[in-house]
Amino acid sequence: MYRLALVSAAALAAAATLRAQPPRPPRTDVPIRRVVLFSSGVGYFEHDGSVRGSGTTELRFKADQINDVLKSLVLQDRDGGHVAAVTYPSRAPLSKTLRSFQVDITSNPSMAQLLNQLRGAKVTIALAGDRVSGTILGVEERQKAGSGPGAEPVTVPVLDLLNGATIRAIELSSITTLSLDDPQLEEELTKALSALSQARDQDKKPVSIAFNGTGDRRVRIGYVVESPVWKTSYRLVLSDKKSQLQGWAIIENQTESDWDDVSLSLVSGRPISFTMDLYEPLYATRPNIVPELFAGLRPQVYEEGITANADSVSMAPSQRDEFYSVTKKAAAPSRPDSARMRVRRLGEGVMQLQEVVVTGTGGGEDDLLESVRSIASSANLGALFEYSIGDVTLPRQKSAMLPIIADSVGVERVSIYNASVLPRNALTGVRVKNTTGKLLLQGPITVIDKNTYAGDARIDDVPAGQERLLSYGVDLELVVDATRNTQTDVVTSGKIVKGILSLQRKVVAWREYDVENKSGSDKQLVIEHPVRPGWKLVQTQAPVETTPTVYRFQGTALAGKVTKMPVTEEFVRGEWVTLTSADPGQLLMYSRTGELSKGVRDALARAIELRQRIADVDRQINDRAQQLTQITQEQARIREDMKAVAQSTSYYARLLAKLNDQESTIERLQKERDDLSARRDQQKKDMEEYLANLVVE
Repeated sequence: MYRLALVSAAALAAAATLRAQPPRPPRTDVPIRRVVLFSSGVGYFEHDGSVRGSGTTELRFKADQINDVLKSLVLQDRDGGHVAAVTYPSRAPLSKTLRSFQVDITSNPSMAQLLNQLRGAKVTIALAGDRVSGTILGVEERQKAGSGPGAEPVTVPVLDLLNGATIRAIELSSITTLSLDDPQLEEELTKALSALSQARDQDKKPVSIAFNGTGDRRVRIGYVVESPVWKTSYRLVLSDKKSQLQGWAIIENQTESDWDDVSLSLVSGRPISFTMDLYEPLYATRPNIVPELFAGLRPQVYEEGITANADSVSMAPSQRDEFYSVTKKAAAPSRPDSARMRVRRLGEGVMQLQEVVVTGTGGGEDDLLESVRSIASSANLGALFEYSIGDVTLPRQKSAMLPIIADSVGVERVSIYNASVLPRNALTGVRVKNTTGKLLLQGPITVIDKNTYAGDARIDDVPAGQERLLSYGVDLELVVDATRNTQTDVVTSGKIVKGILSLQRKVVAWREYDVENKSGSDKQLVIEHPVRPGWKLVQTQAPVETTPTVYRFQGTALAGKVTKMPVTEEFVRGEWVTLTSADPGQLLMYSRTGELSKGVRDALARAIELRQRIADVDRQINDRAQQLTQITQEQARIREDMKAVAQSTSYYARLLAKLNDQESTIERLQKERDDLSARRDQQKKDMEEYLANLVVE
């Protein structure tokens, strides 16, 4: 038997003779003219163009951008027209959408299956040399003799068509064309096929905007959608004459439109922006908790130590004002020929840069400095900062790097030491002052020193006029020992107020940083020392700056010497002791502390004496109590023995006499115990009255 040949719904639509549709409004392309990218991860896109009469324009978005479009779409028909409607495809699944039509083509039905769905529909069929109109009754399968001698019969689909009062059976294979005579049914089939066509690209959704009016009119379309965060990447070119910061903006065109001569604005700042699901039902989200992973321990490399018996000097503090004068002059426009540098001696072996006057540029370094020029203009917008670039062309799904900064900056070469970062060496770095007049966004910095790669660094956001430290390598010429440290805890003062001893304690921590400069030139050194809550610096060089987590001390590490930087901190805390319940040994220790006044120490000695008397009486009371316990236990034994002997015996009389003596002893001990308890209670009362009225400073 031959298998039934299936004809798809798409083939039916192609074969159907479509009725004339009403003319659709002409479609107009409104190109992108302005793009504003924000560092918060959104972008504002503005289309600007013209339409004639009543027309539509279509924009395509990714499915996950539709929510932003629905939330932010702004439309203008600026010359007397108005916006008619904005239409977009449903978010419903394709199968659900297809089932909503009168003709269900969800499962790619064959011609026979489709005609069975159309039972009762009026159609016109073209056959070979004939044309028939009628109403579909259904499709059945009939046996037909096979071709050729001895061939088995085959099953063929046959359309039963009601034509007037006649039912006519027509093999589907003999039909050349089939037209639907019902316009509504034809429109439903066309819509279903259109939905099927649009669903081929599930990630792209067309949004159609209809403008109604007459004549030529200007229109504008604006919207905010999620966009890749524009990033910055920097090159810091160090030079003895002039240092330059080159900034590149990294942008991506992830839209569905080409950017052709658009006005591009890059805005730093964080305007509040959020997403809201306006496109489909919402479900509550739950946080995704990632298990914490721990890296394995790296193999240790034992570094070179500090040379024994090397000459030592104290670290001289830097003059921070001089750095500011350097940066101002370093950022000034260059003049021809040479550079002049003057230094001022601060002390034996200590040199500080006082003034740098740049009078010219020249040499190979200039090629690197002059090759990159900014193509952006900048503007401070209050809480935001904007870089503007005109006439940017970038095809869709392409990325680009655009130079937005090429300015001189103030630079001071320093080495930076932080024990928690690298215990034995300082890091090579610079102190950079932002003299560009622009906001520098956070990003990586590649450092080029004298035309050679020197390392990488990172900065956070740096407003104009502020400065930051950058480290980009390990300074193997500066070896640091920060292991020498001590801590003491002493009582500094005390007073007694109504039985409470109030003490002031001071904890003093001392640490020394020993820095050996193995190079042949002096180096500026920044030491970062941790800030601890409640502690303050004493007898220590003033830090050049303080952050919430570190003090920064800056000075000169002399060539070939060990430079010492001591840091002393103190923490003052209070301690309170109740004299009536304190241990006498603890009070005795406090009474011998020379930092307390003589009056306080004498009062403590008196309190100790009173406490000692009470303790002596307590010991006597305990002694009487132990004796009573022993006698009571002995009497119990005697009474047991008396039960075993006759009362007429001498042994019984002896035991009875012993019991009598013990009773007398018990009475005496009980009286002594009671007298001692009364004495102790009086002594406690006397001590409490003494301490309650005692005020000594």
